[in-house]
Amino acid sequence: MDEYRTLQGVSQGLYKEKGSKFIAIAIPVDSSDNIRIQLEQLRKRYHDARHHCYAYRLGEEPGETRFNDDGEPSGTAGKPIFGQIQSFELTNVLIVVIRYFGGVKLGTGGLIQAYRAAAKDAISNGKIITKTWTSSLEIRFDYLLMNDVMRIIKDESLRIITQESSEQTRILLEIRKGNLEIVIRKFSSLGKLEWAVI
Repeated sequence: MDEYRTLQGVSQGLYKEKGSKFIAIAIPVDSSDNIRIQLEQLRKRYHDARHHCYAYRLGEEPGETRFNDDGEPSGTAGKPIFGQIQSFELTNVLIVVIRYFGGVKLGTGGLIQAYRAAAKDAISNGKIITKTWTSSLEIRFDYLLMNDVMRIIKDESLRIITQESSEQTRILLEIRKGNLEIVIRKFSSLGKLEWAVI
């Protein structure tokens, strides 16, 4: 399977309990750097909140995963948030739940329920979409092969990322992972063509 489920855009959720307010923000992400930047921005924006708990999954199964309780009792925040990412079978998503403390302690069960409900609300308010995992394939060839190469690109509906021509033509393509072997076989059948998966 080269398909995955993620969110189309940023969505928010809210849960209130005994004066505490839990603001959940679900964000589609595609890299660890992207996650770091999003977390920094949210900490600045909600600088007066007591906790910024989060969970994310990045990449193909099992993927890169992490959850953080940010000062809440262990296992009461990050894990329930991550549980919602798993329940909805999402990846390439970050969910941050920001808590404003209302003065009344909720207890372990209350916290788990609050973080779970806020995360679920954020996902439910967003639009879940299906995307495909892709690979980048670089091909190098003599200009004489250009027509044959372009025919394969058109037949396979490949997306050209970059194209350079000098003595040799170099094209960087985006290819659906499930089609990669077929496409490489077709290019290899042309003869004098070099390729590399990047």
